[in-house]
This record gives sequence, C-alpha cells and structure tokens, in this order.
Amino acid sequence: STPSSILYCDTDLVDDKNQRHSPNLLPDWNLELQASIGFVNTGVVIGRDLLDDSDLFSAKFLPSCMCIAPFVYSLAQQGYFQNNDAIKHIPLSLVQRKKGMEHERRFIDAMARYLKEQHLQFDMDEMYMVNRVKWPTRGTPLVSLIIPTKNGKELVAACINSILEKTTYQNFEILLIDNNSDDVAALAYFDELNQHEKIRVIKYPHPFNYSAINNFAVGHARGSVLGLVNNDIEVIEPEWLTYMVGHALRDEIGCVGAKLLYSDGRVQHAGVVMGYGGGAGHAHKYFPAEHPGYMNRLVATQSFSAVTAACLLVKKSLYQQVGGMNEQDLAVAFNDVDFCLRIRELGVRNVYCAEAVLYHHESVSRGLDETKEKMARFEREVTYLKTRWRDIIEHDPAYNTNLTLRRENFAIKDVKTEIIDFRVN
Repeated sequence: STPSSILYCDTDLVDDKNQRHSPNLLPDWNLELQASIGFVNTGVVIGRDLLDDSDLFSAKFLPSCMCIAPFVYSLAQQGYFQNNDAIKHIPLSLVQRKKGMEHERRFIDAMARYLKEQHLQFDMDEMYMVNRVKWPTRGTPLVSLIIPTKNGKELVAACINSILEKTTYQNFEILLIDNNSDDVAALAYFDELNQHEKIRVIKYPHPFNYSAINNFAVGHARGSVLGLVNNDIEVIEPEWLTYMVGHALRDEIGCVGAKLLYSDGRVQHAGVVMGYGGGAGHAHKYFPAEHPGYMNRLVATQSFSAVTAACLLVKKSLYQQVGGMNEQDLAVAFNDVDFCLRIRELGVRNVYCAEAVLYHHESVSRGLDETKEKMARFEREVTYLKTRWRDIIEHDPAYNTNLTLRRENFAIKDVKTEIIDFRVN
C-alpha cells in the first residue's frame, strides 16, 4: 500500500510577551539540507501507518521531537517516498518555538548520530552547527576541468596555479580552450602550459559563444566527470574538488556548484534562485564570506534548482544525455541555469556544495554587457529563460514563497507590492 505523506510547516519564535517574530521560512523538501542542518524537525505531521511500521520506526527513532529530523531523512534516503509530493511543505508559520540554541543543537546532534550510523564521513562544524558530509569518490575518476579564455594571461595563471598547487584531489586534467587569443605574451604562456602533463591547450577559432565553447571542449574531454571552470576562478579551499566529485558521482545528483566569493571576500554565488528579478539570481549575493546566511543556508550544502557554471561539476554522461548547453538560444547568459534545469528534468538533484570555496573575479575577463548589441542579446536570452522555465520561476522549490524576489537576501516578501509586481512581469 502507498504510505501516508509527511507534512511539515514553517515556524517562528515567540518571546516572553507572546509576540511572534523571526520566522523560519523553509524550502520544499531538500534531502541535502536535511543532512546538513535537519531543517525539518518540528511542526511535522507523520502518517499513522509510518509510525505503526516497526521496521521504519525502530527503537532508535523514539517517539519524541528529537528523532524527527533523522527519521524523515532516513525514509527519503531509502527511497521510501517515490516522489517529493509525498513529503509536503505548507508555507505557513503554524508552529511557534521558544528561542534556545541548545534546542536547535539537539536536532543537529540527532542528524549527526544517524549519519554516523550510516557510515558516512562527515564533520560537525561547531561554529555554524552544520554537518559537512564528504561523499566517497569511488575510485577517484578522472575529472576534465574545462577553462575557456581569450588572452587573460594573469587570470589564467592565477586560476591554473591555484588548481595545481592547492587541490588535494589529484586525478584531473585541465583543458584550456583558447578562443581567438591575440596577445603575444598570453600565447607564449599558453604554449608553456601545453607542455604540462595535466594540461592541454585547444584552439576554438570561432566567435565567442560560451555554450558552444563548452560543448566543443566536452568532445575533447577524457574524464567521466566534467568541470566547467571560468578563467577568473581561484582555489581557496584545497578539498573543493574532493567534496564536489563526491556529490557528482552520486546516482541521484546532477550538477554540483561551489561557494564563490568576489575578490573582496563577499559572496558572489551560493546557489541559484529562480524568480529573482523575474528571471534568476544568486542566493545570498554580497553577504560577507563568513556569514551563516538565512537559517544557516549560506554555510550548508543543499539542493538548488540550479548552480552557476563558473565552477560546476557534472557527469559527462548526463551532459551528453541533455545535448550539452544551448548554443542557439543562450550564447552568453543563463546557459548554465537552463542546462541545470534540463539536467534536473532527468530526475536528479542539483547541489550547492558549501564546502567547496573559491574566488570568482567576475567579469574581469569578458567585461560587462554595456553595448546596445550586448544589451539586446541579454534581453533575448532572459526572455527565453522566462518563457522556457516559467513554471519553476513562479515557484522554485528551493525558495519559500513568502521570501522576496526583489533582492537576493532572503528578506520577507512585501506581499502588498510584490504580488502585483510579479503578475505584471
């Protein structure tokens, strides 16, 4: 028989004067976020047949609130629910909690105990109260890191040197795709790089088209895992590739993105939220690097609908299955978002990996889209995105409908004005 659903709702805090504040506005079901912080832990309704099933609700899941987080995670991890509709989210604050960090800590500890029982390798981040799961890399497969560039000697040198010198995961190759470079110093440097045992420099002598460049490069990639990397990326955390490969190799995972910082240390990317500005944007953009974010979501690995291709890993088989990136409609903008959403349609999840931290010196190499021609092209591409992915733009499961779409900061929506704005768009 089909098991009953699990229902969970949003919550908020109540102070000594019985005043409600600080709502926890949750996303729809998110297994990676559950492992990280146990976000579904109270305000939960569990079907009677689940509780009556002795195999599921064993002695380790005693009937108390402390067991809810690992219990829900264990059911989902075992595939007990065949689709996300069986774990339903009600986006209303129906439960009020008393403030107390020691209470929240017990939920994380309960999740940690369960992860340990499952023999998963993880660290408990005591500062943020986040479980950092390191999934096994299963034989350390070859990763092909694809880096397109035109000139940009200094950027490429900083990028490649940081990868070679800091990355602990060593089974990778670098494909530097030269898109019409004409700087003598850059060309001489690229010739030097081409002598390195881990690096191949491949010419792409055609007009700039980010989607086409990557599709071309994939044809030359020897690895079973692909890494799309901008030439203005610089490694910070040495285990970035270890964590990302571990996720990318999981059968249920599609694209894996990293936590990217601007040169000044502020957050550039921590997952893509559909609907920002009517299209798509970056979660927690401009937050300080060490900020925990809303509900610790900036420092917690979790599923998002999309991640940026400035640093993205995906199995080569999945890349080929969806036909790569869209060269015809999305030459420059939103091609990574569209790619992630098409990967997601295969029934896998896209993941923001908070443990993989790198700099992204954004727009230094290509420049901003300021000309009339570039602005017109951008408008065509954003229109394509809005048309093709209208349903997920209207409701991104990784983002609560009560949060704003005007800014990338997880502020509460101004219902009176934003509903009108969204309808106009």
